Amino acid sequence: MAFDTFDEGISLGGVRSKTEIRTLICYMFDKVRTPMKKDTVITALLQKGLANYFESSSCFDDLYKNNNLELVDEENRLYSLTDAGKMIAKQLEDTLALTVKEKALECTLHLLEKERVEKENVVTIEKVDNGYNVNCSISGGDMDLMKFSLYVPDINLARIVRKNFHKNPQLMYNVMVALLTRNKDLVEDALDDLNSRL
Repeated sequence: MAFDTFDEGISLGGVRSKTEIRTLICYMFDKVRTPMKKDTVITALLQKGLANYFESSSCFDDLYKNNNLELVDEENRLYSLTDAGKMIAKQLEDTLALTVKEKALECTLHLLEKERVEKENVVTIEKVDNGYNVNCSISGGDMDLMKFSLYVPDINLARIVRKNFHKNPQLMYNVMVALLTRNKDLVEDALDDLNSRL
């Protein structure tokens, strides 16, 4: 297959033709089977150096213009495969290297899980006198399990707190429950979980 893309930022084994990029995007949508944002798809391709940003973005737009992708949620900018896009994924999937498909799918699933966690467990940063309040909410689906507010002196610390909270809100909840109930078994489990992540 002829290379017809810029290869800046592409790692060894990445895709270097527009046809491959378009096929890979369709493959990702087909395997994930859930609507996705354009940014999620492009980020997944970039994280493992599978494709160049500009080429990936252009190929995504081509798929949309050619009715292989459709905008199914305008407010959240979510796209989904059309029947024509599904056909591309099925017919051309074998033209892609297995490692490329595995890396793309792994990154995509990771990013979707991160988006889900951030959507369900809301963090807001509020400017107050002499610093910021970081307001965190842990969701239990249809109800809030825990809410708390933490004061920090500057915006950089506020962003670090938000980032670390989103890494594992369930762990935060488990640690707080263990400490507040003074349940020795829960405390030990929470500490073991915490140590494994540090």
